[in-house]
Amino acid sequence: MFQPDLLKGKVVLITGGGTGLGRAMSERFLELGARLAIAGRREDVLRAAAIEMEALGGEVLPVPTDVRDPDRVAAMADIVWKHFGQLDVLVNNAAGNFASPTERLSHRAVDAVLNIVLHGTFYCTLEIGKRWIAGGSKGVMLNIVTNYASSGAGSAYVVPSAAAKAGVLALTRSLAVEWGHYGIRQVAIAPGPFPTPGARERLVPSASAGDAVAELNPMGRVGQHAELANLASYLISDGAGYVNGEVVTIDGGEWLEGAGEFSHLRSLTPEQWDAMARQARAAKG
Repeated sequence: MFQPDLLKGKVVLITGGGTGLGRAMSERFLELGARLAIAGRREDVLRAAAIEMEALGGEVLPVPTDVRDPDRVAAMADIVWKHFGQLDVLVNNAAGNFASPTERLSHRAVDAVLNIVLHGTFYCTLEIGKRWIAGGSKGVMLNIVTNYASSGAGSAYVVPSAAAKAGVLALTRSLAVEWGHYGIRQVAIAPGPFPTPGARERLVPSASAGDAVAELNPMGRVGQHAELANLASYLISDGAGYVNGEVVTIDGGEWLEGAGEFSHLRSLTPEQWDAMARQARAAKG
């Protein structure tokens, strides 16, 4: 689909870049010539991912960090600039989510999602954006939101995520106007169902429920990671240089079928919610 040197010369920083969709994007960016910095909280996972990806060709810098801590975000930026001498693209991909009836949530559960998704995205955006502006550098910020945020409908049973991702989308569109004259583009992707290990356990109560998600999609399937990675590659490339403030939904038409990706969970019993909570805790380790 793309020329193999589409991203040659670019340095890309991806939060949550060692696993799931972040890993898929990382590998695709490498294939297209980018140099990478991947950030995440689990240092062992991050370093293992970097070694595996470098074996495929390219340069990958693992940077252990916690996007919830602005001081650690600043330290991450220092490491990236010291190593590469530049940064061209920031991908705000780090996220956290789990399904639950909202009345069961504590303030700590709400903070667990908002601190990563909303605050973490803000901290990274501010840190990198200020450096680009001070240095007179152009750049691209790609934010990963959700189809239930981009549709404006929200979603039951993942209310902290819906609120946080809606905030990230507002950030994307606001800064597209405010920072566009600096040559800093803001773009976003709103994925529908793209199953990843870990997230599936926190969001899908059973294998049969996961199958139902695919069956209910207008295209009869879930998304393939390569499809999202290709979209991301285009949006951060120079070929998308006039795309600013746009969110691209990639969900097989799911949001058109019915807003609220998790609304079907209303049929679960309290006992099933208890079992799902235990499953999520086990997956978290």
